[in-house]
Amino acid sequence: MKPKIVFRTFVPALTAGILSLQAQAVDVEVLHYWTSGGEAKSVAELKKMMEAKGDQWKDFAVAGGGGENAMTVLKSRVVSGNPPTAAQIKGPSILEWGAEGVLANLNDVAKASNWDSLLPTAVSNAMKYKGNYVAVPVNVHRVNWMWVNPEVFKKAGAEIPKTWDQFAAMAEKIQKAGLIPVAHGGQPWQDFTIFESVVLGVGGPEFYKKALVDLDSKSLNSPTMEKAFATLRTVRNYVDKDFANRDWNLATAMIINGKAAMQFMGDWAKGEFTSAGKKAGTGYLCMPAPGTENAFTFNIDSFVMFAQKSADAKKGQTDLATAIMSPEFQETFNLNKGSIPARLDVKLDKFDDCAKKSNADFVADGKKGTLLPSIAHGMAVPAATAGAMQDVVTQFFNSDMAPKAAAEKLAQAAKTK
Repeated sequence: MKPKIVFRTFVPALTAGILSLQAQAVDVEVLHYWTSGGEAKSVAELKKMMEAKGDQWKDFAVAGGGGENAMTVLKSRVVSGNPPTAAQIKGPSILEWGAEGVLANLNDVAKASNWDSLLPTAVSNAMKYKGNYVAVPVNVHRVNWMWVNPEVFKKAGAEIPKTWDQFAAMAEKIQKAGLIPVAHGGQPWQDFTIFESVVLGVGGPEFYKKALVDLDSKSLNSPTMEKAFATLRTVRNYVDKDFANRDWNLATAMIINGKAAMQFMGDWAKGEFTSAGKKAGTGYLCMPAPGTENAFTFNIDSFVMFAQKSADAKKGQTDLATAIMSPEFQETFNLNKGSIPARLDVKLDKFDDCAKKSNADFVADGKKGTLLPSIAHGMAVPAATAGAMQDVVTQFFNSDMAPKAAAEKLAQAAKTK
């Protein structure tokens, strides 16, 4: 008689252990296009914070194209039914993805962390689709900055202009002194960056909103818009002959090296001054563009979360949203990026004078209702519309088109869907 063989198995217990380990290590796949030095450092910090929560960070970085390449990859992933956990998306694109019905609802984590009181209304509204949070803000960039080399103004005997009416006289003095009044890179997005600050300075916050956010046709095709184009033509007269296709950071270098007096660019330019060892207040000045002291055009980097089926994936999204909105990450990221925290309660002890000025204006303009989305940087209108309007501005910048004709063309371009 053969002996009876008894098989003892511990598979259920082993399986339970494996499942337990898997539950602790949630995969969080994040699609982004932050691949430059300071940005990459910040992503690494976010990864550390996530791993401390027991999550596995799966980095999905797509370089190049200012985010366009990343959006192409994202669309293919979503269409194939395999969206990442989160993706770097901003502005009206958030609404477009919301309309597709593929975004996760973040109301629970937002309520638990009190986002409504931590964020200005203009920022929190930009993170919502139909009243529900679907995105989390990383930072706030101020776009309507003017970067100044004070020594160039001193050499020319010119005062820093506070209005666009003052600009021409000061620029003329600088040019006669043999220096370049305006450092500029002749790329469409840079032209549009100057243009929106001109519109704000000439027409004021209410006009800016009607024309460049609400796309009101009467405002777009109006005497005020004609004046804005005429002012842009004045700015164009004071850039150097080699401006075409110059990258923005090379234009910033002209300020740093004392070749030019001013540049109209967002606060990401600050990183160039810092890298060159320049200190805010002495080596360079940061001031709102002429006539825009009482308003703040913003650009917000943010992440949206895509709808997930598993509880683990949802937990990972909660962890990610919580980490991004934490004071620690908001401080670290924005020190690296040159921007300011989206949260109103982050201490600014480590930030420079430009950031402190930006933050003070951010808070004040939030209370006044003059935080305005940047059309040049994808925060105000759909991409196709902004692109058509940008083409008009660049065509004007590089031709002798009359301001009246430009205003008419801009109103027509605003109808592009």
